[in-house]
Amino acid sequence: MGLPNVGKSTLFNAITDAGAACANYPFCTIEPNVGTVPVPDGRLDVLRDMYSPKKYTPATVEFVDIAGLVRGASRGEGLGNKFLSNIRATDAIVHVVRCFDDPDVAHVDGTADPARDIETINIELILADMEALGRRIDKAKKAAKGDRRYAREEEILSALLAHLDGGRPARTFAADGEWADVIAAAELLTAKPVIYAANIDEGALAEGAEAGAKFAAVSEAARADGSRVLPICARAEQEIAGLPYEERGEFLREMGIEQSGLDRLITCSYRLLGLISFLTAGTDEVRAWTIKNGTKAPGAAGKIHTDFERGFIRAEVVAFDDLVSCGSLGAARERGLVRSEGKEYVMRDGDVVTFRFNV
Repeated sequence: MGLPNVGKSTLFNAITDAGAACANYPFCTIEPNVGTVPVPDGRLDVLRDMYSPKKYTPATVEFVDIAGLVRGASRGEGLGNKFLSNIRATDAIVHVVRCFDDPDVAHVDGTADPARDIETINIELILADMEALGRRIDKAKKAAKGDRRYAREEEILSALLAHLDGGRPARTFAADGEWADVIAAAELLTAKPVIYAANIDEGALAEGAEAGAKFAAVSEAARADGSRVLPICARAEQEIAGLPYEERGEFLREMGIEQSGLDRLITCSYRLLGLISFLTAGTDEVRAWTIKNGTKAPGAAGKIHTDFERGFIRAEVVAFDDLVSCGSLGAARERGLVRSEGKEYVMRDGDVVTFRFNV
């Protein structure tokens, strides 16, 4: 998301190669565009070389390109109400911030000012959250007359409302236990985790984005609300995405870049959501499965099939690095590196797993 004409659709097109409409006028994007993209994971490529599987399935993240927001969106200006409902349906936000000046690309406020632009959107999201909280507080007050448990909910939400009234997003409100549960149930826009994608131009990309004042302003905003920031040149990324796959690596090496900005953004988004991947490998398929960090073995088994979770017996687990160093699962077994784990085992990123079950 972001203001109009900051490069959202250009970046979305590069990420998804989905052909989202992109033009130099506000509200070019009206209906949200949706694209599902693979999470870059070199471990899968290694396993593919080891097993030569019939099928190769990476983990994925779904990105949504949402119409540009303008000042007054919380009161319905522009595409305000529709825009806000589209954000509410997501798990996290990539906030694209324009960090370059270009007279050929219009800006809704005349010039690009990252601090001001970030504040414009944050204020609109905060105002929308305050309105939603006000309704919930009124509802809790009425319910508390017949059930005192709702008095506690009213207290928690009122404290959060005061926090928002100070211009601070809900994600910076310290809460745990009961408080966290009540706030999560409110489904607030400003409670969602955020990556600030600082959209720099090709010149800043060549010189090093971190040296620019505009990028510094985005970094300061991210630091203030505990968010992440990632420099990215949407125009360059779209050019890279348009190259044949086999030429992209050489192009990046010529630019002195190890990994494309898109790959970094996709990976950062995956991590921001608290997700990890466990792997399954064989001649039929090499696949990465997405789970929440902290998921136990039966829950991971259920991602493959509900019967796996229902009839879970054990998980046979080998670390990816151990499997690769041994060259095969059989060799890893001989060296005692394949572990038998029970129901309380907490899955780790990169575990290569075979589940045993009986139903």
